Amino acid sequence: MKAYFRKFKRTSKLVAFLFLLVVTFMYAMFQGGFVSWFLFFSFLPFSIYGLLILFYPLNDFKVTRTLNQEQYRSGDRLIGTVTVTRKFPFPLGYLVMEEVLPSDLLFCVQTKKVKILLFPWFKKTITFQYALDRMPRGEHTLSTIRLKTGDFLGLLEKEKVFHLENHFLVYPHYVDLIYRKRESKFDQGSTTSNVKLVRDTSMTVGVREYQPGDRFSWIDWKATAKKNDIMTKEFEQQQSHDVLIYLDRSQASSFESAVSYTAALTKAILRFGSQVGLVSIGKDRSIFPLRGGEEQFAQIYFHLARVQPNSKISFAKTMEMEMGKAQPNVTFLFVTGKLTKGMVDSIGKLTYRQMNMQVYVTKDEGQRVSKEESVYIEQLQKRDVYVKVVKQGELKSLYSEVS
Repeated sequence: MKAYFRKFKRTSKLVAFLFLLVVTFMYAMFQGGFVSWFLFFSFLPFSIYGLLILFYPLNDFKVTRTLNQEQYRSGDRLIGTVTVTRKFPFPLGYLVMEEVLPSDLLFCVQTKKVKILLFPWFKKTITFQYALDRMPRGEHTLSTIRLKTGDFLGLLEKEKVFHLENHFLVYPHYVDLIYRKRESKFDQGSTTSNVKLVRDTSMTVGVREYQPGDRFSWIDWKATAKKNDIMTKEFEQQQSHDVLIYLDRSQASSFESAVSYTAALTKAILRFGSQVGLVSIGKDRSIFPLRGGEEQFAQIYFHLARVQPNSKISFAKTMEMEMGKAQPNVTFLFVTGKLTKGMVDSIGKLTYRQMNMQVYVTKDEGQRVSKEESVYIEQLQKRDVYVKVVKQGELKSLYSEVS
């Protein structure tokens, strides 16, 4: 319907233009005199220019777009540069250049407008810049550039749409957090539970007599020769600390804050030296097993740039299904934008298995914890589940105390 209306509008303008040309000529022919011919010859240059515009090919235009960065963080500024080059320097009285934004970028702050009016005349190269502030997280595509020109009277207009795709990712913004262990409390008392002991073979603290189960590579041959008995090296025992993060994708409430905090937690845990994994269930099922290193963070960070709150099942059901498959001796972190009764009931069922579970409720700037959520938080705390409310505006001052 829009294409039909646009075509009708162009046709009506052309008919009006030709009608004015014919009317002025007929008026000069039948009326005669200086005034009538002066009117015709005054309109004649505009009509000739309009006809030239009508036949001037915009298909010969070559349009390119460049962006100031390849990757962005949420809140960054995007600066786009659109360049139009043409072979024949036909005098263009005006040229409207517009970057047609997709729906997910329409609400960005335009410090430099995406639509501009230029007067190129004989220029072969025409350039304009636009700037978008407060870029939203996600996967975006710039695909359309519109050019529009016409005659001086606005009777004839030509428009050409160029399809030129630029795909880019906007990663979630996060701040650096300090990661600390916490002690878990059960009915038996306070203990650093869910932690397995690992022998660090690079740290030898002494020797002892051989015991069944010791590895052959642990034998200290010098001490064995001195004491005439098999002696093995004694190593320092370290506590390993693996963390599995569950991201709530079942609701849009404060979802961006949840994604940002998940990225910050992942970075802090890896910097601490622990292994971290992520469970993210929506339309896609994305599970990142426990690993360490920058490559793990890069994979999770890439996923968080594209993730959307599109889960068709509740977060409570996701927790119950996936925690049964998880490895033992792992700390479980649940990041959600809204605490619900179903989550509290599911966590209550899991507390009997003495799992180390912690809940992080994120809130966007200006949002507060509801009365229902306050009740749910108290219920979880009574069951010795660590709960923390994370507000977007207070992230810089937060210290993550995760066991």
